[in-house]
Amino acid sequence: MVYSIRHITSFSYEPAVRESVMEVRVQPRNEAQQRCLTFSLDVTPNANIMTYRDYLGNTIHHFDIPGRHTQFKVTANALVDVQAAAIPTLEDVGSWKDLDSIVANGDYWEMLLPSQFAQSSELLEALAAELHVERRGNPLESLLELNRAIYEAFEYVPNITKVDSPIDDALRDRKGVCQDLSHIMIALVRQLGIPCRYVSGYLCQRESGHDRSADGATHAWLESFLPGPGWVAFDPTNGFVGGQRHIRVAIGRDYADVPPTRGVYKGEAESELGVAVLVTPAEAPSPEEISPTIVIRTKLPNRGGSDQFQYEQQQQQ
Repeated sequence: MVYSIRHITSFSYEPAVRESVMEVRVQPRNEAQQRCLTFSLDVTPNANIMTYRDYLGNTIHHFDIPGRHTQFKVTANALVDVQAAAIPTLEDVGSWKDLDSIVANGDYWEMLLPSQFAQSSELLEALAAELHVERRGNPLESLLELNRAIYEAFEYVPNITKVDSPIDDALRDRKGVCQDLSHIMIALVRQLGIPCRYVSGYLCQRESGHDRSADGATHAWLESFLPGPGWVAFDPTNGFVGGQRHIRVAIGRDYADVPPTRGVYKGEAESELGVAVLVTPAEAPSPEEISPTIVIRTKLPNRGGSDQFQYEQQQQQ
């Protein structure tokens, strides 16, 4: 299946700021069953865009907008071919002993240790006890049970948490978005000794409307390493194993490694961040304009003369 993706991020300021520096991670990855056929990134006002890849193979674009400005917009367009991968069965996956042997002889330590947003807490341990998170059957069986259990235990509520919220916020109310649920499952899976990583990307919504995750936003899920099939995607927000509708952009230990936007500006100003995402089959007609589905307004306090502030980042819904 070939997908067309349009991702527009706009920033506005009052009063004008003096300079903006930003990096973005919105270019889909090329690997395995996924091929990014075309990609373009446009910045208004014009900026010199530079590109590099990090150690995990994520493509990062960065640019500087000098001079006073009250707004700028970043527009990414891509065509991505995603081939269906076979969903592993219990017979395809090795035992816990096989997993431990592979992990002991491989370089998986970063995806096993606690990270900024995926770490233990009293509330997480209480959830682990409630869901009886432990090694049983084989690794795939435990992951399928946990993926479904998190889906059933949490209510999906857009914008109930913030981009930098710790997992305790979602654990306390049993409500959250894909970013929260992915971090919670990652933290639990790593406790089982299974390497686990955070995936930032897009989900093409089904016409049936059974997906809980928000349309018009970026999406997040996780991948766990299993003996036999290797890295397998799990989507606790929607309660199923990742497949052809998941479009991968970046991988990391958690959200802190892969935010779609991150940067700074000079000046004291109230800001507004707008995000619009449209993912459709390539043959489907797409509108010329799409409206933001996420709008975040921030009133900045006086920082005692400091005039450099971090951008609002895009929470993954």
